[in-house]
Amino acid sequence: MELQKIKIGSHVSMKGKDMFLNSAREAASYDADIFMAYTGAPQNSKRKPVEELKVEEGWAYMEAHGLSQVIIHAPYLINLANTVKDEIFRSSVEFLDSEIRRAEALRSPVMILHPGSHVGAGSEAGIRQLCEGLNQVIRPDMKLVIALETMAGKGGEIGRRFEELEKIISCLNHPEKVKVCFDTCHVHDSGYDLVNSADQVLKEFETVVGKNMIAVFHMNDSKNERGSAKDRHENYGFGKIGFEALQHIMYHPDYLDVPKILESPWVKSEDGKKEFPPYKEEIISIRTNCFDPMMVEKLRTGNNTIYS
Repeated sequence: MELQKIKIGSHVSMKGKDMFLNSAREAASYDADIFMAYTGAPQNSKRKPVEELKVEEGWAYMEAHGLSQVIIHAPYLINLANTVKDEIFRSSVEFLDSEIRRAEALRSPVMILHPGSHVGAGSEAGIRQLCEGLNQVIRPDMKLVIALETMAGKGGEIGRRFEELEKIISCLNHPEKVKVCFDTCHVHDSGYDLVNSADQVLKEFETVVGKNMIAVFHMNDSKNERGSAKDRHENYGFGKIGFEALQHIMYHPDYLDVPKILESPWVKSEDGKKEFPPYKEEIISIRTNCFDPMMVEKLRTGNNTIYS
C-alpha cells in the first residue's frame, strides 16, 4: 500500500487551568495532525466559561506544532430522542445549544453527537423527537456541522442503520448543517461487514446517506464479533476488525481528506496502577503501515520505547 497524507489524531482531554491549551499539548505529544475533545466531562453538564478555556493560547500552540483542526464531541448525557421524560429532552436541547456555541468559540468545524436512545418508545418516536430537538438548535448561520454518530445498536440507540441516519437528516429544516461520524467499531458491532466487504459497506452508505456526508471517522477496532451490538472498543488492529481492514478504510482514496480520530482504550500497566495512552504508537503504526503485535504488551509491561 502506497501511503498518502491523512488527517489523523485521537481523543484528548480538556481540563485543568489550561483547558484547550492542554488539549493541544496532549495532541502534539502524540505527533497528531488533529484532535478531538469534549469541552468538559462527558458525563455531566458542568462547564467553564469560554473566557477560561484558553482558546487563543491553544490555537497559537496548535499553529506552532502543526495541528490543523479540533473536533468537539457532545457529551453523552444529551438525549434528544427521549420522548418519555420531557425534562430530559428540554435540558438536552438547552445544553446542546450551549455546547454548539462553545464549539464555535473553539473554532471547531464539526461537533459529533450521539443520536440518542428512544428509551423504549420505539425508533419512529425517537427519530421524530430527535428531529424536533435538532430543528430547535440548528441555526442557518451556525459555523459548524453536527455529525450524527453511527451507533452499535445497544439498548434503544438510534442510528444503528444507515437508513435511520438518512431519515433523520431528511426531516431537518437545515439538512446542510448535519453530516455523519462513521465509527468503525459501531458499524461493525451493528452488523455491517467491514472485515470482508468494507468497500461494499461504504458504497451502501453512499447510496443511502450520500457520498460526501461523512464529516469524520472514528477509527476504532472492536472487542466483539460482528453484530454483537455491544460497543466495546479495542486497540487499533488488535480486535475483531483487524489492522488490514482498518487501514483499508483509513487510506481509502475517496476519504483521504476526511479527519480520522482514534478512541482506543488506554493500556493498564502490569500492576494495574498506571494507564498509558496508546495513541502515539498507534499513529506511528498507521503512518508506517506496520502492525506491532506486541505493542499493547510493551505498554502494559513498560518495555515500550516511547513512554518508558
